[in-house]
Amino acid sequence: MRTALQAVERLGRWALLSALSGLLLVESAFSSVHAQSDYPNRPIRVVVGFAAGGGNDIFARLVSAKLSDILGRPVVVENKPGAGGRLSAEYVSNQAPDGYTLLVGASGAMSIAAAIYPDLKYHPTKTLVPLAMIGNFPLIMVIGVDNPSKNVKAFVDWAKQHADKVNYASTSPAFTITTELLKLKSGMPGMMIPYKSSNEMILSVMEGQTSTAIPDPPPTVPQVKAGKIKALAVTGATRTEELPDVPSMAEAGYPDVDVHLWSGVFAPAATPAATLAKLEKALSESIRDPGVSAKLKNLGVDPGGGPAADFERMIDADIVKYADVIKAAGLTFEE
Repeated sequence: MRTALQAVERLGRWALLSALSGLLLVESAFSSVHAQSDYPNRPIRVVVGFAAGGGNDIFARLVSAKLSDILGRPVVVENKPGAGGRLSAEYVSNQAPDGYTLLVGASGAMSIAAAIYPDLKYHPTKTLVPLAMIGNFPLIMVIGVDNPSKNVKAFVDWAKQHADKVNYASTSPAFTITTELLKLKSGMPGMMIPYKSSNEMILSVMEGQTSTAIPDPPPTVPQVKAGKIKALAVTGATRTEELPDVPSMAEAGYPDVDVHLWSGVFAPAATPAATLAKLEKALSESIRDPGVSAKLKNLGVDPGGGPAADFERMIDADIVKYADVIKAAGLTFEE
């Protein structure tokens, strides 16, 4: 009899524990759903891997101000510069996946770095989730005003005739890969000469220290308009509004030299789907806001704000393209 009673007691305790466990699971699930539906209920951090005042910092602050208006919560930009933006990407990858720490990442630290460094401690589409491209911009191929070439093909021919002294300026893997891509597609010779900034690259072309360079628009356009250097082409399939008379690389006969640098917003992997969806929608609205778009265009940037899935596919395609160029050109980069 006592044994039977003990068995009943044990069954009762087991049933009670099972019921409590079930209640806890239901409460946990309810709390998780409530947290997602209540998102955001506190300030959001947007981490930028570059110092204040740079292009990516400007992009982040433009979009964050509008994002704050849409979500109704403060959105604070935090600068964590280092290693060309790679330190900030690694940092955000390791943050809680709750939607309260986001990253503004540039193509150099994301798709290009993923193609270059096999031991990278993060990945732009695996440890991070692409949410929205803020914008993208092409590069501009320039030569010195004393060079007789009037277009890209003429310069390639000139370079082949002067192969022993042709070189090009670069400051980062992004610029190096772009020029090496042109070399692969055209047979153009040329050795890379390193510089510390886009301004130094342009100055080297102006002073005849280098034969050509393919830098970004902000420091390049003013010098082209001032007649201090000649622009031969814009990387990509279309011309830029800033230099409407300069053909695209596709028009110049090199459609495969289609390189656009970009900046975008990312969240840590495993962020809840409902939170990601809310962020994607709010970011798209922020970037496509007429005031924000106009300011981006004034910076020579083509505004983004399209679907996150398209952004992710573009990044994965970029990684493959850059990896192929690096392998074909036999390039190596120090981390």
